[in-house]
Amino acid sequence: MNRSKRYKSIKDKIDKTKVYGLDEAVKMLIENSNVKFDESVEVHFRTNINPKQADQQIRGAIVLPHGTGKEKRIAVFTEGDQVQEAKDAGANIVGGEDLIALIKKTKEADFDIAVATPEMMRKLAVVAKVLGPKGLMPSPKTETVTTDIKKTVEQLKKGRLNYKNDDTGNVHQLVGKVSFGEEKLKENITAFVQNMRDAKPSGAKGDYIKNIVITSSMGVGFKINL
Repeated sequence: MNRSKRYKSIKDKIDKTKVYGLDEAVKMLIENSNVKFDESVEVHFRTNINPKQADQQIRGAIVLPHGTGKEKRIAVFTEGDQVQEAKDAGANIVGGEDLIALIKKTKEADFDIAVATPEMMRKLAVVAKVLGPKGLMPSPKTETVTTDIKKTVEQLKKGRLNYKNDDTGNVHQLVGKVSFGEEKLKENITAFVQNMRDAKPSGAKGDYIKNIVITSSMGVGFKINL
């Protein structure tokens, strides 16, 4: 992969063999952000789980202290009185069978998170092949299948994150923006790391997090000790 001169100049300042303290890593991450837009800040976990084992799947949810800085489009699949409830709570898209039919026809889903009431799950089966690969299928494990639409949508609007491991057993998550500054980023990262530790699957052995890396969207990674 060809890297820009900007990226290489930043990389030359980083000791790849060093595990940084959170204070130093966040400070360097911010100081080395020299692009013309507000970069996202991400945290990446390498774990020792076997993602093929059901009892080693990582699933969790958290509302970060300072949100993520990114507005997410929320779709709610429901009918009846809860349609207005979802709209009042701030959902961007609300619908029932009409919305499902539109997704089935267009094969498109113009939203970031899907929430559904339990009775809608059977009806959503016809678009599972559209929503599933995009990670948009509502699930009780991520608390996106619920009868409390108001509370769920409001929490998601505040920045509640639902996360899970990828096919390699690792977890990647947006935790803020460079413009947040050092203190807010450190608080968000610390909260997410603790939440990840609390989400340790029953089948995971020992200290299941091997290492943690933070990075900005256009920057280099800093391995941290936290």
